[in-house]
Order: sequence, then C-alpha cells, then structure tokens
Amino acid sequence: MRMKEPYEAYLDDYDILNVYMSKNFFNGSSRIFHLKDTQDHIIPLTIQSMSDLYNGYTHYRLSINGMINVGEEYTLYDEHCKRAVCHYSHIVKTNRFNDEFFYDGNDLGCLYAPAVTTFKLWSPVAYRIQLCLESDGKREVYEMERKDKGIYEVRVNKNISGYHYTFMVRTNGQWKETIDPYSSFCTQNGLASVVVDPNTLSIPQKIKLKPMKKATDAIIYEASIRDMTSQANIGVDHPKKFVGFTEENEKTRALNTGFSYLKSLGITHVQLLPVFDFGSVDEVYPNIFYNWGYDPVAHRCLEGYYSTNPKDALCRVEEFAQLVQNCHMAGIRVNLDLVFNHVYEKENYPLEKLVPDYYFLMNQQGEFSNGSYCGNDIDTQQRMSHKYFVDTCKRIVEWFDVDGFRFDLMGILDVDLVNEIEQECRKLKPDFMVYGEGWNMPSFLSEDRRASQLNQHKMEHVGHFNDYFREHIRGSNSELERKGYSNGAVEMIEAASHALCGCVDIGYYDNMEKTINYVECHDNHTLWDKNRVCCREEGREIREKRQVLANAMVLLAQGVPFLHAGQEFGRTKQNLGNSYNRSDNYNCIDYQRRDIHIKIVNDTKKLISIRKEHECFRLSTKEELENVSFNDIEGSALVYYTKKDDDSCGVIFNPTNRYFNYDLNADARILFDNGQCNSSNTNKILVAPYSVIVFKF
Repeated sequence: MRMKEPYEAYLDDYDILNVYMSKNFFNGSSRIFHLKDTQDHIIPLTIQSMSDLYNGYTHYRLSINGMINVGEEYTLYDEHCKRAVCHYSHIVKTNRFNDEFFYDGNDLGCLYAPAVTTFKLWSPVAYRIQLCLESDGKREVYEMERKDKGIYEVRVNKNISGYHYTFMVRTNGQWKETIDPYSSFCTQNGLASVVVDPNTLSIPQKIKLKPMKKATDAIIYEASIRDMTSQANIGVDHPKKFVGFTEENEKTRALNTGFSYLKSLGITHVQLLPVFDFGSVDEVYPNIFYNWGYDPVAHRCLEGYYSTNPKDALCRVEEFAQLVQNCHMAGIRVNLDLVFNHVYEKENYPLEKLVPDYYFLMNQQGEFSNGSYCGNDIDTQQRMSHKYFVDTCKRIVEWFDVDGFRFDLMGILDVDLVNEIEQECRKLKPDFMVYGEGWNMPSFLSEDRRASQLNQHKMEHVGHFNDYFREHIRGSNSELERKGYSNGAVEMIEAASHALCGCVDIGYYDNMEKTINYVECHDNHTLWDKNRVCCREEGREIREKRQVLANAMVLLAQGVPFLHAGQEFGRTKQNLGNSYNRSDNYNCIDYQRRDIHIKIVNDTKKLISIRKEHECFRLSTKEELENVSFNDIEGSALVYYTKKDDDSCGVIFNPTNRYFNYDLNADARILFDNGQCNSSNTNKILVAPYSVIVFKF
C-alpha cells in the first residue's frame, strides 16, 4: 500500500478522495471529514465506504461535494481536527485530466533571447513554482505565473546567458527542487540546468550518407564509449571520452586500436550504450565508479562523464555531435541505446517532481509497476508523457543526426509511443532504425498495449532482438551448460534453420527487417565465456572455430545482424555474467587479446564483407523466403541456400568434430572456408570439423 504517514489522503478522481487513517490514532475512526483550500473555503465530504486494512489502517472512500480546482492545495480535516494535505494521485491518470491539461506547444523549458528569456513548465498539480537563477554566487528567485493548461511561466528581462537555474516546485504540500527536464544543458553531475545562447553552440554540419534501402543492409556493432578506449597504451589521448572514441593518430593506426580498429571491421552501424545523463557515476571523480548507464537521470542531457570538461554545459553537446560527424565521415552510422522504461531514482526524477505519479505506471492501490525490476516503470500512455518522449527523440535526431534508436526493455513502453517515434524519426531520416528488447515484461501495462514482440504485427517498421535465434544458436543464457547449435547441439538443426530465416518462416516476425539476430550483447556472459563452460572439454583452437561459426550464423542469417564489441575476437569478461558496474579490467576492449585471436577477427571481417557483397543474405520480405532452402548432412551439418535475382549462394555449417563430403551437383566458387579443405572452384565440398563454408553458384 502507498501509506507512509499515519494519516494520508489521495485525490484519485475529480469527485473521489481516498483517506487512510492509522488505528494508532483514535482507532482510525472519524464520523465526518471536510476539505479546506488555501482561501479557507470549505468543501464537504461524504463517506461512501469504510474498511479495515490488514496493515493497521482504516480506509475511507469519500465523495467530494463540490468542485475541485486542480493545482489548488487542499487540506483534509477529520472530526478530531487532525489534518493532512491531499495528494494528487490517480486523478492525474484520468481521461478528463489528460484532455483538460494536454498542452501541444513546443516551447517548454528555457527559451533564450538576449533581452528576455522565457521559462515554461507543465505542472497542473503544482500550487506554486519558483525559478531560481544563480550566477557568480548570487541567487535570484522569480515567482512563476500559472497559465492555462497547467503551464507555469516567467520572463526574465535581461541577458542571462550562462546562468545556472533550477525550479522550486510545491506539490502535495511539499517544496522540491528540480532541474529543467526539457533542457539539454546541465552542470556537473546534473545539479542545475544552464541557460545557453544557441548561437554559441558549435555543432558541425551534417554529412549526408547514401540512403540505406532496407534495414537488413545494416550490420550493427554494439560498443561502449568507455570500453573502446579504456585500455592503457593504445595511443588515445582522451580515453573513455566522446573525443577519444573517434580519435585517430599515427599510434592508433599502427596498433589498429580505438576508432582505427572500428573502421577496419566493415560494420555499417555502431550502437552506443547509453550516452544520456545517468546517475551511477560521479562526474567529479570519474574513475571511482563504472557503469553501463542504464539508470537515467535526464533524457535530454548528455552524460558529463564522457566529456573532457563536464563543468562546461556546451562541451558535452559539441563533443558528442563531433563524434557522430566523425563516424559519418567514416561511413559508419550511429544508433543510440535509449532507456525510457525506468529511471535511476523515482523520487528525484524531474518529471516526477513536477507532476507526481503521472509519469509512472501504478495500480489502483497506489503500488508502482516493477516490470523493469528497478522499482519503477515509466507510463508512456499518458498524453504529456507520450509527447515528452516523442519530442525527446525528435530533438536527438535533429541536433545530432543519429541514425537509429535501440530501446532498453521496449516491452514496457506502449505500442503507440514506439510507432510514433519511428514515424517521426523516419520523416527526418527515411532509413532511420527503431528496434529494441521486445520482452514481454510483467508491468502494469496490459499485454495488448506492450511494445513487445508478441505485438510485433502492430509495429510495422520496428525491430526486436530475436531470443529464439539466441537460445538455439548460442544456447541458454541462464544455463551455461545448455548448448545451442553453434556449440554442438546438433539436435537443434531444424531450429537453426528457422533462426537463419529470422524466424519469419514460423511466424515469429512478419518480415526479416524486424529480427535482430544475435548471440551476444552487453548483458549476460560473452559467447566465449559461455563456451568455456559448455565446451570445457575442447581446446582454444576449437573454441575459436566455434566463435567463427556462431558469428557466421549471425552475419549470414536473414534479418539484421548484431555483434557485441569484442565478439569478433572472443571477448571475455573473466566468466562474469553481469559486468554493468564492475571495473575497466572486466569491461575494456582488450586489444592484446584481439591480437592473440586475430584469426577470428579476420574471418569475421571476411564474413561481414560477404554479407555486404551478396544481397541474397539481405532479403527483407516474407515472400522472398521462397528463395531460401535447407538441406543437412547426416542430420548434423546444416546446408543453407539463398538467392536474390542472379545472386545465388550456399553455406554449410558444421558444429561437429566430423568430416563430411557434400556434392553440389554444380560448379561453385568458394568464398569462405575456414577449414581450408577446398580449392577456389569446385562441385564437391569437403567439410572440415567446426567449419563454415560459403560458396557462390
């Protein structure tokens, strides 16, 4: 239950008040109640029902015999003259509230001009809001005026460029200080927002890339800003930073490290782990804590840890914009991992301070949804919440020219939100990618509304991480001993054929553009570490071949291939399954290890090149699966044929320790054979153990 105090009252509708009285006071009993507003006007209340609760409270359901003015501060009185300030609660979830207070303007936050700067906030339930400006140690406080639609506004008639600011918000009888959730500029550790003259912001000119025809043309490489350059002595002058991510010099080129290495792989998209402000690192002491960043504080401010000067509000913005441009200059698109499903601390979340409960999923008992297992789930169904997240995505694309979004725990978001984000972003970039974790999370959002893969048919252009592919090619995430096809479970050969079709053939998805095929990501054990358990009897050389085999299945399957940074050289996290807050020692990209396993790297690069050169591996529609077929060799090795117009290829995957012979009944050119058993042109193939062979007719 939601009660924290001995006596609490909640406005749950325009005519309903729920009251909870502790039995420690007058045995939780009162015959009468009334409300009083700040002008001492009385509103009578009628007891509709009364019930004893198991936790020592009496629950009263009261009808309100008068008009409620949302934003007014009401105090409840009982027959003993005990009192409590009423909390605006479920009333903010009602259709009437959303219709009455929806604001369709795009001017919330800080609108700077040299002569006058305007501040606007949406907070219908606030009784008062004050703007607090600070410059050179001097603090100024301005009372904001309430306008229509729950808007609070104030104008400051002087040049305040560079000033720091926060808001003091009074809701539910309490004052709380918050930053501006609509701003993209903040101080170190996000303690205050900053007024910025947009003319002083230096964002590089956008670079137009050749449009991508379809999502299956993408090859996604997931990387962390920090991890790519955190190893010592790799030639990067600004390790772990936005600047360092794309830094190149004579040493990085000689060692093939950092961005020089990323460019050499041939991938089309780099997907960055969260880059927007998260709460689990200290920007003042950046090396004390490590975190992936899945605990957002502000959705529009970039993380200062990655900036060379987190005290400078413009610096992080300009450095990230330059990172995107540098990637585009290298022909690499940039996708961002966005965390819209939960926040770091609900009670300190700026939007929560402005409109308590509105932005979070809750039930009628006042309990908050926990489908994210973080104690709070964002409610994206509410109209202003929906608008906020759509507008946030549009701003990110407009400012930084990014190319796609990956949504963390996308199944907690609602279908309408994800569809509108995809549609609005595609208006800005027609080949924009939207995909995410479509797990069916146990949130308070009804199943039919969840942006999960169960509802993929409701999201025409949205992709989902394919857990069927992962579980049957890699093997179980949760049980390391359980193998998939790539590490020797030949009984999964039929399931492997479905995976190579992106599971479109079995109705998992409508088309191949919706399936994100992967065997490794930042979560869970790396593939190498899993294979050290489930294939422990095998030596390193065999595990290297298994790594190539799994990478080949990802890269040559129909759908969108996804690689985790380091997967191409057998990345290890020292058998740690979850390294989200561990040190660089666990998480860094180890270029020395890369050199040890350079054969896996070279084979993976060849497979990337083959995919890019042959459109038959990049089919997009369900109808095109007519050009895909399978065979097997003694029920163990899988033979995969695919065709697009005149481009016809085949692949043999052998996860066993046996040799096989296979008659093609036609001449073919060998494109890839890591078993090194065949001449460049042949019609009969010798299949080596643990090998992959790609051929073209």
